Amino acid sequence: MTTTTSYVSDVDTDGRVPDALVNEYRENGFVRIRGILGPDEVERFRTAAQAYLEAHRSESLEKRGVFSQLVNVWQRDATMRELTFHRRLGRVAEQLAGFPLRLWHDHMLVKEPHNNAATEFHQDRPYWPHANDRLSLSAWIALVDVPPERGCMTFLPKTQHLTGLRPQDLHDEDDLFSIEPSLRWLPRVTVPLRAGDCTFHSSYTCHMALPNRTDQARLAHVVIYMDEATTYSGDKHVVTDPLGLKPGDRLDGDTFPRPWA
Repeated sequence: MTTTTSYVSDVDTDGRVPDALVNEYRENGFVRIRGILGPDEVERFRTAAQAYLEAHRSESLEKRGVFSQLVNVWQRDATMRELTFHRRLGRVAEQLAGFPLRLWHDHMLVKEPHNNAATEFHQDRPYWPHANDRLSLSAWIALVDVPPERGCMTFLPKTQHLTGLRPQDLHDEDDLFSIEPSLRWLPRVTVPLRAGDCTFHSSYTCHMALPNRTDQARLAHVVIYMDEATTYSGDKHVVTDPLGLKPGDRLDGDTFPRPWA
């Protein structure tokens, strides 16, 4: 398994990042954080993620072969729960957001070797049954090196303020641009990651993931954080459908705990 041989971290011993990275996130809607995990942590969590994937790949929510998606891994695997509630991740997330957060859900996103399919440009937030919330954000943690040819992400900077769009089709390269044609001409920023690095991006920031054209699976663990005041909108979603919620109910309690519960 290919891993990085050098380790650089943007996170200090208190679990905080420099103000310049906070400003970069708030200006552009995304930021790369190097070394959110140390090398020993990467090895441990990668091993656990691979084992979980082998045991549960057939349960993937994505049925069209673009990637394998396994949701709420933290509820079923003790080691991956430690990653989802890693204190360093939660502290950085709240520093970037600027307000208290809760977990919305985690999920493993795996692009198998020679997948050759992109995850097309989209926003995350239109898929979620959230109301009365400020900007939510995701931590996308690389558990292997993810250069462009292995399926790293590309972002459209400064699109985090674009709200009110319908959900976009992840399989249609033109869908987002058919809704907002001007987005096609924005600069695009591709962000390769070493194992242990992550990106944080706003739930409204437009982004996509490149195909995996390598011999190695692209293994990423994603932790999604929401405003602690978020309420349920009533829309359908795989996470909330079994919970018997009513529109206006707060998304809190044991199902949606604080970032380092």
